[in-house]
Amino acid sequence: MIFVTVGAMRAFDRLVREMDRIAGGIGEEVIMQIGAADYKPQNCNYFRFSSRSDMEKLYSKARLVVCHAGIGSILTAMKYNKSFVLVPRMKRYGEVFDDHQLEIAAELQSRGVTAVYDINDLEYALDNVSATQIEFKDKGNLVSRLKEYLEQLDKELKSK
Repeated sequence: MIFVTVGAMRAFDRLVREMDRIAGGIGEEVIMQIGAADYKPQNCNYFRFSSRSDMEKLYSKARLVVCHAGIGSILTAMKYNKSFVLVPRMKRYGEVFDDHQLEIAAELQSRGVTAVYDINDLEYALDNVSATQIEFKDKGNLVSRLKEYLEQLDKELKSK
């Protein structure tokens, strides 16, 4: 099963629409958490929001997680040792207020995680993602660096 999660931010129709198109042509179950998306998938099961425990059950059952480059989604995929594909939200599409998810995706990509910047590359990424979860030897350091980054971003926003 492929679990897709877009988090609780603004709509992420770009990912939801493309993943739904892909779901219509593969023989694997796809379940999507679509949040505030306007687009409603036709080729898979979906829901908008759910409890933390229900979300974690989906993470644990998934073969692969496709998610935005949100810290919570990334850390939960890592918690369950799942392979994951990141599709960062982008400012140019009005999906976020800045391109911090691009920075997060680039950092994780440098560590071996699959990141998709052009939505047209998503299907290729799904077909070619490593079946073996990348081991983060410095997982604690990664978490600390991500938290520091978010704290710095928060300070910058408050000073504006």
